This record gives sequence, structure tokens and C-alpha cells, in this order.
Amino acid sequence: MTTTSAGTGLSLRHRPLTAALRAVAIVACLPYLGLKIAWIAGSRVGIPEGSALLDHRLVMAVANSVTVLMDASVVVLALLLTRPWGQRVPAWLLAVPMWAATGLLAPIMVGFPVQLIGTAVGGSEAPAAEEPFLHDWVFGVVYGGFILQGLALGTLFVLYAGKRWGHLWRGRVWELPTGATGTFMRGTAVAGSLLALFPAVMHAMWAAGGTTALPADRVLQRTTAFYLLEGVRVGFAVLAVAGVLLLAFRLRPALSVRGPLAAAWVGSSALGAWAGWMILGALMPESDEGKQTPALLMLTYAGEMISGLLLTCAVASLLRRRGA
Repeated sequence: MTTTSAGTGLSLRHRPLTAALRAVAIVACLPYLGLKIAWIAGSRVGIPEGSALLDHRLVMAVANSVTVLMDASVVVLALLLTRPWGQRVPAWLLAVPMWAATGLLAPIMVGFPVQLIGTAVGGSEAPAAEEPFLHDWVFGVVYGGFILQGLALGTLFVLYAGKRWGHLWRGRVWELPTGATGTFMRGTAVAGSLLALFPAVMHAMWAAGGTTALPADRVLQRTTAFYLLEGVRVGFAVLAVAGVLLLAFRLRPALSVRGPLAAAWVGSSALGAWAGWMILGALMPESDEGKQTPALLMLTYAGEMISGLLLTCAVASLLRRRGA
């Protein structure tokens, strides 16, 4: 019988690991939070002269304040997943921020290393920008911190969820109750999958060199890293659709439930949360016509976000009904 710490639901043998992961997650937030707070206070550390970040100071102060709260929520999640009071939090109150964290961190965790590898093996580099956005070192510090946050927080969530909800993903696909993969789940799975086709095709076209719906400045700044990152976006769409359809229609009955469920969770959150973030970024005021977001690009983001939400609803329906 596994001994557990009182009230935490985590086995005693996991306590050193969870404490270390909690510390990593919290410390990894500090560089990003420090930069953002410094910028809100008026510092220009990491921001070169002529950067677009200096054009709309009030808007950027508000945006930086929002992102400070978002990254600070990682600290809250790290505590929630490792402290006794975290076991008493309603499921939805944990699932929603974890879904957002997964969707925002997973593309960076995959995309940033892919970008570095692509550049290291001789990929093309962007022409020098007339108005650089940030100093190069900022991206390494910030994205490195995000990757550490994702690894630590993801592991903590797996340990936490395994103790609290592990029974929901045990067994094989063919063992899923008929009621758990009923009309609602299959309907949202099909709708989300069909809607994901349009943004997936657009990202595949951009990965292959197409320029339709891209702002003029982005066309000029395309590099090997850009093409690889667009390919990563296609990969997340495939991951989401494949995972959800495998569960909804039991296409591979002998598969363990946890594999397609993990794919569906990560893929659908990456579609929904990341596209939602891109929409927020596109709504920022922009005086340069060459940088304004075309309507078709905004439509691509919207389709991606809605498809991610629909596929997430399918996953949520499966878990809720199987739990019942």
C-alpha cells in the first residue's frame, strides 16, 4: 500500500520531486516577471531604440500588466499542485488555467528548440530590421524560462492528476463506455476537426512558402525558423484532431486511453489558447499599414481558436461522462 502525505494525495516518495519541481517553476518565472515589471516602471532594458514597444506606452503598460498576472498564475498553479489545499480546488478551477498554460507553453517548448536547431544547421536569417523589436538576449532568457516552466508545471500536473483523476484514463480505448463517447462528444469532435482544416491548410501553405494573408512586414522577415514554426502549428492541429477522433470513434480499440487523451489535451489547448493569444496581439493598435493584420489572417486565428475550443469540449465531455 502506497503511503501518502496527509491531505495532499501525493505519495511520500514524490515529495522531494514535487518540492524541486515547484521551486524550478517559480524560479523560472522570475526573469520574465522582472523584465515586465521593469518595463512597466519605465525601464528600457532589452528594448532597443526605435522599437515598436515604445510607440504606445500606455497600451504596452496595460499589456505588460496582463502578462505579469498570467505568468504569476504559474506560481499559483505550482503551489496548488503541491500543497494540501490544492486537493480541495474544484476541478474546473484548475482545468481552465492549466488548459491555458498548456496551450501557451507547449508551442514555445516545441517551437523554440526547433527554431534554434533550424538556424544552427544553416537556415536563413531575417534581414536586419530597421526598427528592432527586442535585443536577441531577451528571447533566450524569456523562452528558456518558459520551457522550464512548462516542464516543471507539466510534470507536477501529471503527478497531481494521476492521483486525483487517474481512473479516468486507465484502460484501452475499446473499454470506454458508450455513453462517454455519445452524440455530443462525437458532434463536437467532428465539428472541431472540420473547422481545424482551414487554419491547418493556411499554416501548411505558409510553411511551404506561401504569402497569402500575411502582413507585408512578416513576408519580408520570413526565415527558416518561420517556416519551421508554421510546420509546428500544423503538427499541433494534427495532434488535436487525431487524439480526439481516436477517442470519439474508437478507431484504434487496443490503444491505451492515455495516449490519445494526452494528444487531444495538448493539441486542442495549443490550438485554442495560442490562437486566442494571437488574436489579442493582432488587436493591438498599429500605425504602420505594413504591419496591420489582414482580415483573412484574423479569420485563420479565429477558426483555429474555435476549433481548439470545440475539440476541448469533446475531451471535457468524455472525462465528465466517464467520471459519472
